[in-house]
Amino acid sequence: MRRMMLHMLGIWCARRRESTLESAGEILGRLMWLALPARRRTAIRALEHHLRLPPDAASKLAWDNFRHTGRSFLEIMHTRKMDHRFLRDRVRIEGEENLERVIRLQRPIVGVSAHLGAWELLSGLLALSFHERGAQIVVRQPKDPLLKELMTHFRQRDNVEIVSRKLAAPKVQSNLKKKGISAFLVDHNCGRDQAVFLPFFQEYAAVNMGPALLALRSRAVVWPVFMLREDGNYAIHCGEPLDTRTVEGTLRERVEQVAAFYTREVEAMVRRYPEQWFWMHRRWKTRPDWEKRP
Repeated sequence: MRRMMLHMLGIWCARRRESTLESAGEILGRLMWLALPARRRTAIRALEHHLRLPPDAASKLAWDNFRHTGRSFLEIMHTRKMDHRFLRDRVRIEGEENLERVIRLQRPIVGVSAHLGAWELLSGLLALSFHERGAQIVVRQPKDPLLKELMTHFRQRDNVEIVSRKLAAPKVQSNLKKKGISAFLVDHNCGRDQAVFLPFFQEYAAVNMGPALLALRSRAVVWPVFMLREDGNYAIHCGEPLDTRTVEGTLRERVEQVAAFYTREVEAMVRRYPEQWFWMHRRWKTRPDWEKRP
């Protein structure tokens, strides 16, 4: 019964117009604001501390942020509507020369993005722009198997593979060896064993070193790309790629340099669109060992 209900909900959402799904997403965000007081407080405190906002301004921005987050969660149902017509009519591309350059590169590519704006729709960009090579999106899968099945169904395209983060390394290495593109969301908290600690909004945060290490091992280019909402439409921001062959130093130093590169790219984009980032996430939860020393 539960499987059927989730399946029917997915079909209903997928068949709605974008305007209907946008409205439903905003309603979901408002419900989250009311039902998740701890997450609400986390977002407000983070905005006060990291953007130096007074309490009233932080609370207002957090309210807008929850509405955007609700839309982000439901946009997964519309990933398959991201086609060439949608791209032409609804999307502005900033840094189009970087996109064209990356498409032409006969090199392995590690795409890096964040829980920012319409991140779920980026799978459509990979499907359209990299249809001649293997494309992967590495994600944290939900623990609920039925929810995992539903989300994978909508995220996956004919030439885009969804890879669980826990099983990612060998699959990503194989894809990059064939000069494919493997994309990661690099802005979430992680454990100390997976992290390098780097400044993020003036405070050290645990930054996942996995994408940097895989990029260095495969001698890939690291390409920052983000999809944001703008005036009822969307904007894809294509950053300038980093060639890991140019990074020097010990392995540890090179990992830190690559991780610092994509952390700076995420911070710069969040500063441009602060209402669209996932502020309710406890981004700075894992602390470096040196803070605990007497």
